[in-house]
Amino acid sequence: MKNPLIRFRPAALPLALCCALPALAQSPESATVAQLAAPSLPDTVVTATRVAQPLTDVLADVTLIDEPQIRQSGAVNIADLLQRQPGLELSRNGGPGTTTSLFMRGADNRFTAVYIDGVRVDTQSGSGGAPWEALALGQIERIEIVRGPAAAVYGSDAIAGVVQIFTKKGEGPFTPYVGVGVGNRRTGKLEAGFSGQSGAVDYALGAERAISRGFNNKPAGNPDVDGYRQSAASGRLGWQVNGAHRLDLSGVYTGMDAQYDGFTPGLDDHGLNQLATLGASWSAQWSKAYSTRLSVSESRQRYETTPSPYLSKTSLRNVLLQNEWRQGNHLLTASLERREDHLVNAPIDRGRHQNGIALGYGYSGGAHTLQLNLRHDRDSEFGGQTTGGAAYGYAFAPGWRATAAAGTAFRVPTLYQRFSQYGQPALQPEKSRNVEIGLHWAQGGSRVGVTAYRNNVSNLITFGAAGPCGDAFGCYENTGRARLQGVTLSGAHRLASVNLGGSIDWMQPKDAVTGKLLARRAQRTLKLNADTRVAGWTLGAEWQAVSARWDNAANTQRLGGYGLVNLYASTILAREWSLLARIDNLADKTYQVARGYATPGRTIYVGLRWTPRS
Repeated sequence: MKNPLIRFRPAALPLALCCALPALAQSPESATVAQLAAPSLPDTVVTATRVAQPLTDVLADVTLIDEPQIRQSGAVNIADLLQRQPGLELSRNGGPGTTTSLFMRGADNRFTAVYIDGVRVDTQSGSGGAPWEALALGQIERIEIVRGPAAAVYGSDAIAGVVQIFTKKGEGPFTPYVGVGVGNRRTGKLEAGFSGQSGAVDYALGAERAISRGFNNKPAGNPDVDGYRQSAASGRLGWQVNGAHRLDLSGVYTGMDAQYDGFTPGLDDHGLNQLATLGASWSAQWSKAYSTRLSVSESRQRYETTPSPYLSKTSLRNVLLQNEWRQGNHLLTASLERREDHLVNAPIDRGRHQNGIALGYGYSGGAHTLQLNLRHDRDSEFGGQTTGGAAYGYAFAPGWRATAAAGTAFRVPTLYQRFSQYGQPALQPEKSRNVEIGLHWAQGGSRVGVTAYRNNVSNLITFGAAGPCGDAFGCYENTGRARLQGVTLSGAHRLASVNLGGSIDWMQPKDAVTGKLLARRAQRTLKLNADTRVAGWTLGAEWQAVSARWDNAANTQRLGGYGLVNLYASTILAREWSLLARIDNLADKTYQVARGYATPGRTIYVGLRWTPRS
């Protein structure tokens, strides 16, 4: 049976948004670049150009999610939170901890570059991409989402955009915290940590443990209940040596043991996923105009299944030297970067490296904003790759700004795609060309933004029939082309004491060879939310509607559309105690984001947090 919540057509969407816009407001779901004036958002963004910029100078389509929004989300991991944002969709083979893909603007999971405190996170097994199922939300302070190609800044992988996750940084006096949460399906969560600053040293340390009995991930498979256990820890340490020099150290660890239903009925399958990052940096302000930053980082990802034997280990190492020159309205950047990838996935034990040089120029003055970037990467196996990006913004009237941008990007094949039994050493890098235009208006607490984009991907790596790799099951091959085009419309407004926000995405993520829609990607999504303060409580509601999708490339296996309603409430119980209650999927809707795999029904969660105040 079709869900009435998603029976909307493109012609009806403008009417839906027009009805919503008079009562739209900033929210975790719609905090976009159109909301530059929002007072609760940070006043700078780092991810767009890899340097700190005022939000008013940022030309990219960007979303910022702060700590209160993360806490109120009730999400288990970062992917659950991000899929509520404009232009992002989630696909998962079951519950939390199972294989998870995040599609940005309809692009494959591997086309979004992901960083934690500046440390690159990726996997060289399979098709690649961030292991979203392994990323916990513990002690996350801020998330920045940049949509659009960013290879001219970051090198390989950022064809669709970049997500950067920042853990908590210490400031102020020593402040501990303890949190506990419980929910249905025997779900429990315990977290604790502290942060603060003592003289020139700041510090933050946190840990969490989450468990859940879960639900039956695959009703047509094993009739068992599939739960998860997750442990996570993160820490940051900073030392302001003097007015010109600073040292920083950060680290994150997450471990997930998630049950899943494999191909053999009756087995109690477990996926064991571990992710660890470590980064160190030195920042120097040589003069009022000139500064440098040297960072060294490493991430390690380990995935193992049992009792079915499979083990894959990825390690990434990065060294970055970045130079900035600020003079009046001008900003010049020059960077040198080295990246080393290594994969152990028997019989594969191989590595490669890339050396990159990047130049950037930014200008912001009066009504005009300009950003230019150029980068050249030399891969140890594929030779040179040059990418560029240009963006321009014009504030043509009070509160109004028009933007236009164009950029190129690439992603080199994973080591698994080239050297596994399904691989081909002759595979070539995937490449893309993107153009987009935007129109934004902001005045006081009201704002509206619209962005239209087209991203053409060539040399797309697909998994096809048996071929040069010699495996009867199939081979990776450079036979695909994709056209990812769409429009994102978002807005915000405060009506009396009520904040409301929303976004609508129209997308046509198509296989440019066959004309078919790409698997598991919706053409239309609608996300609305509202919150208000009543008698010391913050009360909120969210509504997400997703149109029908296809589960396979041939567009023969249909995934029905669905609509979800979520409710949450939070309050300060006493000076040092806060309470959060949340209900997701209020109507207990049955839906699928991957064919044959169940999704959670109604989910209830209540959390209590103690944070002493000085």
